[in-house]
Order: sequence, then C-alpha cells, then structure tokens
Amino acid sequence: MADLRIGNPLQGMAGMPGAEAAKPKAAEGFGTMLQEALQNTVDAARQSEAVSAAAVAGKADVTDVVTAVTNAEMALDTVVTIRDRVISAYQEIMRMPI
Repeated sequence: MADLRIGNPLQGMAGMPGAEAAKPKAAEGFGTMLQEALQNTVDAARQSEAVSAAAVAGKADVTDVVTAVTNAEMALDTVVTIRDRVISAYQEIMRMPI
C-alpha cells in the first residue's frame, strides 16, 4: 500500500485545533484567512481525488479513500458555513438604518 499522507484541510484557519503556528498576523486579516481556507479546501479535494484514483489502481486502501473524502467534505462544509455567515452579516448590515 502506498504511503499517502492526508493532512488537516483546516490547518491554516485561525482558532482551529492544530493551527496555533498558522495564526494570521495583525497585518493580515479575514481575507488572508479566507484565502487559506479556500486553498486548503481545494487541496483536500485534490488529495481526495488522488487517493480515490490510487484505490482504483489498487494502490490505496478503502480506509484511506474514506478518510480523504471525509476531510474534503469537512473542509467544503466549513467554507460553505463561512460563506453563509458572511452573507448573513452583510444582509444584517444592509438592514440597518442610516
């Protein structure tokens, strides 16, 4: 079986377990965190596809495939939740009287 490393797709997000070393600096901000979250989601999806292809070729275990797909799904769910909250906050701000 090939040694396929599956990383944490949320590693670059501040406030998440295991991300203490990757906290953004004060000059960086929400945009940088969002870019990192999106990039980690894309990376997790690519890793999931690679592990799935390796399983089809007989070079990876089904457990590796399930783990990679679950990581990709979790990363995507996190990004969708962030998007929903940003939209909700924007709509709330737009409802405020001037």
